[in-house]
Amino acid sequence: MRILRIKEVIEKTSIGRTKLYEMMDAGDFPRSIKLGARSVGWVETEVDGWIKSRIMERDQIRCTG
Repeated sequence: MRILRIKEVIEKTSIGRTKLYEMMDAGDFPRSIKLGARSVGWVETEVDGWIKSRIMERDQIRCTG
């Protein structure tokens, strides 16, 4: 299991920091885990799963649209 830091998550998803946290608060993006007093990270498989779900959603829209 690999933990991604914010910079990697932003790079991987192309979502800005503010939007990322807004999406987390809304339940639309995997929640971060606390790594220390001032650091958080995201489970890579959860971020990858989120990306895959966006692709699946896009493909379903294409098939039904």
